[in-house]
Amino acid sequence: MPAEPRVAIWRSAMLGGSETFVRNQADALSRWRPVYVGATKVESALARDSDLIAYPSPADRNAFLRLRLTGTSPRLRDLLTEVSPRLVHAHFGGDGWLVSGEARRLGIPLIVTAHGHDVTRQPASGGAHGVRYRRNLRAVFVRASVILAVSEVIRSKAIGWGADPAKVRVHYMGVPIPPAPPPVAKQWDVAFMGRFIEKKGADDLLAALAAQRTSPRAVFAGSGPLLPGMRAYARELGVDATFLGVQTPGEVRQILLGSRLLAAPSRTAKDGDTEGLPTTVMEAAALGLPVLATRHSGIPEAVADGETGLLSAEGDRRGLAANLSRLLADESLRDRLGRQGRALMVAKFDVLAQTARLEQIYDEVAAAHPAR
Repeated sequence: MPAEPRVAIWRSAMLGGSETFVRNQADALSRWRPVYVGATKVESALARDSDLIAYPSPADRNAFLRLRLTGTSPRLRDLLTEVSPRLVHAHFGGDGWLVSGEARRLGIPLIVTAHGHDVTRQPASGGAHGVRYRRNLRAVFVRASVILAVSEVIRSKAIGWGADPAKVRVHYMGVPIPPAPPPVAKQWDVAFMGRFIEKKGADDLLAALAAQRTSPRAVFAGSGPLLPGMRAYARELGVDATFLGVQTPGEVRQILLGSRLLAAPSRTAKDGDTEGLPTTVMEAAALGLPVLATRHSGIPEAVADGETGLLSAEGDRRGLAANLSRLLADESLRDRLGRQGRALMVAKFDVLAQTARLEQIYDEVAAAHPAR
């Protein structure tokens, strides 16, 4: 294999501000050179001028529509030919299908990472959309050489929707492990990071905050369709909550450092949408923060109850409130859980170690598909 073979990192919307996991993983490659390829450009803190975009202007709408409807695109084929990657690594099942047809025509092997909603909510959709999505998902499961799942739960979901168990491997995305941060004054008691959608459980956290005898200072970072309702709910409950909106990765780090704990009260949404393994849980633990979370999807794989954080049943507001009260009242417990959480991240979720394992998978897939 030539030195520094190229891998096309495919995300149809390149790249949403919350998808730091895509950049962190690919930027950590040491023997493979990532080339970021997308269908459309998203203006966010993660966007880069070097990203290659197949449909960069509104005038390309029909060409992109053709890809979404048929899975074929001369323009995408030409772009992949120009990049000449040894393999394509697509994030999310639906995006994997979009690129799978042209990758197959060019003889480029495909790896797809399943993250969460792509194998939970979306294939469970009703009507024609659900039928089409399930058909496309089965097709990408067949076309992909390897399917990576971000947690054991997501692996089982992918298999449940028809993926060959022999193809599906759990591969944790990992997070950067920063140097141990120095102690800083805490501006916030509780931090919440994430989109304001049902599965994130922000309303459960607000209810748990309102149940405290004290008045914890909470900070909420992110955006989403439920944000206005969460602001109103916080006012109704009289919760001391500050909503900051979308934050850059650097700003997120500073908020976490200035907080006593991270809350991730995720739950299964009514439409079946679930988490994979929230990146913010791992980022907070890597900084030494204890995590208040739920036994939801892959979270227990990264948060050991009573050892690196405290877990309650998803949707259990009383249990969440009790765990929150326990953490806020016991600094020594927070310190112990935070230290042990950071140690777990170093041992199991370091993005450098995880990406080194990913490169071994790349090597294996490339070796099974000699370059033409």
